[in-house]
Amino acid sequence: MLQNEKTATDFGAMDARNQPAATQILVIEDDPHIQKILQRTFREQGYGVTVSGNGQDGLDAFRSGRQSAVILDLVLPAISGRDLCKIMKAEQPGVPIIVLSAISEVADKVLLLELGADDYMTKPFSPRELMARVQAALRRPRVHAATPATFSFGGCEIDFAKMNARRAGKPITLTAHEFKLLKYFVENAERVLSREELLNEVWGYNSYPTTRTVDNQILKLRQKLEPDAADPHHLQTVYGAGYRFVP
Repeated sequence: MLQNEKTATDFGAMDARNQPAATQILVIEDDPHIQKILQRTFREQGYGVTVSGNGQDGLDAFRSGRQSAVILDLVLPAISGRDLCKIMKAEQPGVPIIVLSAISEVADKVLLLELGADDYMTKPFSPRELMARVQAALRRPRVHAATPATFSFGGCEIDFAKMNARRAGKPITLTAHEFKLLKYFVENAERVLSREELLNEVWGYNSYPTTRTVDNQILKLRQKLEPDAADPHHLQTVYGAGYRFVP
């Protein structure tokens, strides 16, 4: 249910051209009518939108893509919104989650905030107000999961603070950029990272001629860190999507 649906296209000073193309909104909502309204609302303001109709699909989309914010319903098939909120905040605390639900009791609002939700709106809702809340959440400084000074996996011991690395007790040499790439993987463990995301976040490229740069760098990391670089266990290829780090 919505309040004044026409406001979805009437945002005045909110100009779609001001939104970065990489800004992605994940909508996890099982009502087809609301799905369409939210999809139209965000796309008209220049955002990319992914829509999932149940909790499991929503979690898969959250883990497989780079999401800038999540609109989350509480009552969902497969996995509840409460459980989803807790899981997503544990995995990526910097991604804002705005809960959208017909449940309006104060206790539920407190519970969601305790689970990590950044904001809460009840149905019926105003698309204009929801957009304003999402934009406010996106402007806040993002909180990233703290990377431990030392990290161990598969016989490897990595000291990010001192930039030292050992494998099976023996020193190995990693370049500064290899440390940076590995650190990003550790911060996003279990999540599929596209080559484009790695280039943007680790290399800082805004445009690039090829993604082979990422492939070559990961091959070098595998040769240094994996027992068998040809059959990697930790730096896995997800064909058609990118790479995933499994500790």
